[in-house]
Amino acid sequence: MLKKISRLFVIKTRWEAFLIIYGLALGAVERGSVYITRYPGFGGKLLFLACTGAVFMAGGKMLDCLRHEQTLAALTPSAVNDNGDAASMTVAARKRA
Repeated sequence: MLKKISRLFVIKTRWEAFLIIYGLALGAVERGSVYITRYPGFGGKLLFLACTGAVFMAGGKMLDCLRHEQTLAALTPSAVNDNGDAASMTVAARKRA
């Protein structure tokens, strides 16, 4: 049961990543607008830019990690046993085989 619940928190596609980035951006802009009203002037604008910049960095990292995982999955052949079923092997065991 915990495994099914934990699968909900795994980002599998770029579409899911874009939805998460959108949510982060909404929160960052909201927080940035609070900074602008609380700290008027140049300091508030810098804090606003820091909030939105963090979303750019986090979003880029998510998209890069997804691309890396998809490339790794395509390059690593799945191990197949005698029955033709995919066997569960670690990456190190696949390299030794």
